[in-house]
Amino acid sequence: MIKYICRHCHTFVGEINQQAITEQQLGFHFLTPDERRDIISYNTNGDVTVRVVCDYCHEALEANPELSLLASPLQ
Repeated sequence: MIKYICRHCHTFVGEINQQAITEQQLGFHFLTPDERRDIISYNTNGDVTVRVVCDYCHEALEANPELSLLASPLQ
């Protein structure tokens, strides 16, 4: 299972519950090694967590760019 969680507010964004999906289908192969470490977590139970930015946080950061300077701007 692949879970998408907002990196800022930790809101559940969605999930993919398909065993046969590849990292290339998800676009992970476009990420650099550093981006992969920052965005993707592989859990011990086999699940994958992908940290993204939800629509709410995206809008808040666009309206208030100074928030991006904080370590946890929208928690």
